[in-house]
Amino acid sequence: MSTTAIQVASSPEPLRIKLRRVERRQKFKDLILVLPLLVFILVGFVLPIGRMLFNAIHDDTLLTLMPRTMLALAGWDGKDLPDERVYAALAGDLKESWTQKTAGPIGKRMNYELPGSLSEVMSSARKANSLPPGSYKEALIKVSPLWGRHDVWSLLKRGTSAYTGYYLLRSLDYEYGPDSQIVASPPENRIFRDIFLRTLGISIGVTAITLLLGFPVAYLLATLPRKSGNLLMILVVLPFWTSVLIRTTAWVVLLQQHGVVNDTLMALHVISQPAELIFNRVGTIVAMTHIQLPLTLLPIYSVMRTISPSYVRAARSLGAGPFYAFWKIYFPLSLPGIAAGCLMTFILCLGYYLTPALVGGPADQMVSSFVAHYTNEELNWGMASALGAILLTVTLLLYYSFNKLFGVDRIKMG
Repeated sequence: MSTTAIQVASSPEPLRIKLRRVERRQKFKDLILVLPLLVFILVGFVLPIGRMLFNAIHDDTLLTLMPRTMLALAGWDGKDLPDERVYAALAGDLKESWTQKTAGPIGKRMNYELPGSLSEVMSSARKANSLPPGSYKEALIKVSPLWGRHDVWSLLKRGTSAYTGYYLLRSLDYEYGPDSQIVASPPENRIFRDIFLRTLGISIGVTAITLLLGFPVAYLLATLPRKSGNLLMILVVLPFWTSVLIRTTAWVVLLQQHGVVNDTLMALHVISQPAELIFNRVGTIVAMTHIQLPLTLLPIYSVMRTISPSYVRAARSLGAGPFYAFWKIYFPLSLPGIAAGCLMTFILCLGYYLTPALVGGPADQMVSSFVAHYTNEELNWGMASALGAILLTVTLLLYYSFNKLFGVDRIKMG
């Protein structure tokens, strides 16, 4: 009997407990190995996405900068204008906002929902220190008719909560009415529904074109001998060696009025004058298709490589024609790859910003362009987060539907 066996046999501790201890140690070692990746995912993805979702429904600007007014409005029934006590609290907040230089943020927040409020709030804050004590209600309304409007006080009443649905409603072309009821935005302000439909339309179009172009190439790659297939695969992945910016800029050069494409078409007498191929929907779809084509093709190819040619040969030997055997046998087996490639391309297209900005016109900008606008120009993090949250919701719904229909575990990416 070996020394180890003698030690195990003579040990008072059961072998089952020792095995569990060893398994726990192994799991702990595995956790230590993957801990840097988990931290990176947490810091780089989970926390920013969580913050974005939080900003879409959180805004405590009025609650923080107008504490007296918010406290006084807690007892307002929302029917008539507030009483003198609330106006006195408003006067105190306006005086302090002018001293602390916070009148701008207050007016800016109110201006989101009631355009024109910013200048009125700034003017009221400037004049608040000269208001005589007594009837603040009459004095403030005289300083600015803004404080005599019921919809303004409904807005301030909603500000007593640190959470708001305004940004999500605005992203869907809805808003709060004078009595805080949800109503459709005026026709001149209904832009986001069209933007989302445009984003979906462009994404679906690019996905369909990449599928039509990529499926035959993927089939060819999967059926060619390995040496020839590897050579062709290098040509497929070659665009990945350059950045998206360079590829997009190249299309600007190719599609411009006197670019290569127009000059070639005119030399062949296909057209008599340069066609409008850039700064419109055509240029956007062409450039996006070029960028996304390998990402649609590769998942289809990876699934096709796992399909045995004997399946189609068996169908042919039983009397099926070439097309029938392909359509009934080969194509259904390739559906998981088609779904994976189309899903990947569609989701990536939803978030496109650079390509539509460079080769598209004003009517071709997608949701991401407006997210960038609210983030970089207006500094309206609430609207930017709300638009991003809606895109994230669409993406998660697509992923959930794909997993239910095909199953993520069935996809092999290599």
